[in-house]
Amino acid sequence: MAFLIVLAALCFLMFVAYRGYSVILFAPVAALGAVLLTDPSLVAPMFTGLFMDKMVGFLKLYFPVFLLGAIFGKLIEVSGFSKSIVAATIRVVGASRAMLSIVIVCALLTYGGVSLFVVVFAVYPFAAELFRQSNIPKRLIPGTIALGAFTFTMDALPGTPQIQNIIPASFFGTNTWAAPWLGTLGGIFILIVGLTYLDWRRRSALRAGEGYADGGALVNEPAAFTGGKLANPLVALLPLVLVGVSNKLFTGWIPGFYGDSHSFDPAVIGSTPPVVQEVSKIAAIWAVEGALLVGIACVIAFAWKPVMASFAEGTKSAIGGAMLAAMNTASEYGFGAVIAALPGFLVVANALSAIPDPLINEAVTVTALAGITGSASGGMSIALAAMAETFIANANAAGIPMEVLHRVAAMASGGMDTLPHNGAVITLLAVTGLTHRQAYKDVFAITLVKTAAVFVVIAAYYATGIV
Repeated sequence: MAFLIVLAALCFLMFVAYRGYSVILFAPVAALGAVLLTDPSLVAPMFTGLFMDKMVGFLKLYFPVFLLGAIFGKLIEVSGFSKSIVAATIRVVGASRAMLSIVIVCALLTYGGVSLFVVVFAVYPFAAELFRQSNIPKRLIPGTIALGAFTFTMDALPGTPQIQNIIPASFFGTNTWAAPWLGTLGGIFILIVGLTYLDWRRRSALRAGEGYADGGALVNEPAAFTGGKLANPLVALLPLVLVGVSNKLFTGWIPGFYGDSHSFDPAVIGSTPPVVQEVSKIAAIWAVEGALLVGIACVIAFAWKPVMASFAEGTKSAIGGAMLAAMNTASEYGFGAVIAALPGFLVVANALSAIPDPLINEAVTVTALAGITGSASGGMSIALAAMAETFIANANAAGIPMEVLHRVAAMASGGMDTLPHNGAVITLLAVTGLTHRQAYKDVFAITLVKTAAVFVVIAAYYATGIV
């Protein structure tokens, strides 16, 4: 019964998300409904002490990232930089390779350390312009961005600085470059199969006579550029390059400047304790925020007139989009925390531990818990915190290196995490102005490719022994 309650809550939330209802409203409804059926006396304490605590904690950390990312994307749009880059891209690679172009841009930003959520805001204006000029259906944009940002550069390629590739290191004593050959193999598999699928979808739409708009009303379309002559493509690319480079530099500079923690005495009346900030836990977020400010300043400096002409209205819409995306994701975070605290979740975790093969056990456990919580990092953290010692013991008994455990865990976390209730998916659809009905099919197909890649990597290790 405990398991059925957790399953029912998950299915309910996926259903309402797919139907287009607000996750901000229904994430707490689904979570607290499960608590009500488990122990009615815990509804209020769970809501305030766990759901709201995790939701507010997420906003505290990440809302500035959403806000600055949305403003950066809007300025890229109104400055005409997105149109300039798209025009240059079409000249270089051709209109038929629009999807490949967007995947490459997403991959470079993600592998450069830019947050997945920021990539969505920053790349959408390019994608919309490029797909419109190439007459590719807009509904294929989410799947394309998902392939570039949510898959091989997130956790497969060795060295990626995304959190999904960092978490396993603390459990297995490895580093982000663990199992480079297996990671590269998995990344190549995802890229080739994913692009093949997306190109098949594009050609099918072309044969059916379906264009960018498909005769329907378009939502959240980037504003048309009215500032006259477009910027040089190299100038237009500069803000994106600066974001990636600045993020990398700030990541190293900030801990060196502040140390592991920093404290200050607030200048208020009365005696108050000093405020202590653990810099080690927040440095990566500060680095992203600083990098986005550099990017925003660069756009303003090189496109002052068109940016200022649309700044007031443009930033209003960007802020509204950032608030909606952040609240959607934060609600999902709260839902995952509540579900993970229920007895039914423990039933699932214990049942998964019965799988005999060490690598398949780890892969299925991590991807299942990521799917239930709707979070790659959240599901992996829960799985490794509870079962890392078991995974290590089983791997040692089978002679499997810790680097392989690291890579399998990282890749599995980004497998089934992108179910309809996933915060990144909801953010992606909200930013692109599409619904689950219109665009989720292709995101799910990429999810299946990503999940299959984990087992391809496991098979490759068992067949060849490469790491």
